[in-house]
Amino acid sequence: MRVISLLPAATEMVAALGATELLVGISHECDHPTIIGSRARVTSSAVDSAAAPETIDAQVRALHDAGASLYTLDETLIRALRPDVIITQALCDVCAVSETDVRALASRLDPVPVIVTISATTLDGVFDDISRVAAALDRADEAEELIAGFRARMRTVHETLKAAHAPRPRVAFLEWTAPVFPGGHWVPEMIKRAGGIDVLAQAGMHASAIEIAQVAEANADVVIVAPCGYDVVRASTEATALLMAPGWEFLTGAAVWSLDANAFSSRPGPRLVDGIEILARIFNPGCFTPLDGSHARRITA
Repeated sequence: MRVISLLPAATEMVAALGATELLVGISHECDHPTIIGSRARVTSSAVDSAAAPETIDAQVRALHDAGASLYTLDETLIRALRPDVIITQALCDVCAVSETDVRALASRLDPVPVIVTISATTLDGVFDDISRVAAALDRADEAEELIAGFRARMRTVHETLKAAHAPRPRVAFLEWTAPVFPGGHWVPEMIKRAGGIDVLAQAGMHASAIEIAQVAEANADVVIVAPCGYDVVRASTEATALLMAPGWEFLTGAAVWSLDANAFSSRPGPRLVDGIEILARIFNPGCFTPLDGSHARRITA
């Protein structure tokens, strides 16, 4: 079987299922696990992902208004790779190639590959997507074991916090900063399972832009700066800049943290469970082993 994954979350699912050897093509953004680095890259982006948040937002809006695609599929390369299965998504056209574009391309291939679409907005949805990918790859047993392990890890976090009668901090999770977007979809559920109270968003809902004043009025105990696609270093730089920016003075009264969102909160894949464990360490560090500084960093004293 020959598989092409068009988004990082799907690539991580394939790897977690022990099926890395099936991958023949991946997206330009796929970076985990490192063993997949030699695979052919079959997508590219029209957006400069290294730009400042407000620049990226402007580029995305301009492309959208012009009716242009943010991403390009390399049809010639995909055709040469002869995929049996292509994994795509139907959740966010800003995050990856659209399902519509993928199906249109697939219809021109001979033979036409099986299209597997993931579209989770909740943690249970992510687990369902893992099962869906596993079914297409004949890895159903592996998926069952993997998901059972994830649920056990989340249960351990819950039981540890319950036994310690741990306090539940008010949490503001910032998925983007210019404009400001709170973490949507599965993020509020991650916060709840990690022992916090999300003060900006509701589980399963698509995030919408909010005003800085709404973040201030939420009176959060903990503010997580985790821009979509940023690693912990870049997120730390953004969090530090916010502390000095006009209108953000209220952050000095909260515990401000940066998080490697690219690995642990942006992608609807296996490492969301790692993200829950990281958030739990931020909210109640005395209940768990020390936090890894490559995952999250405290910005305010």
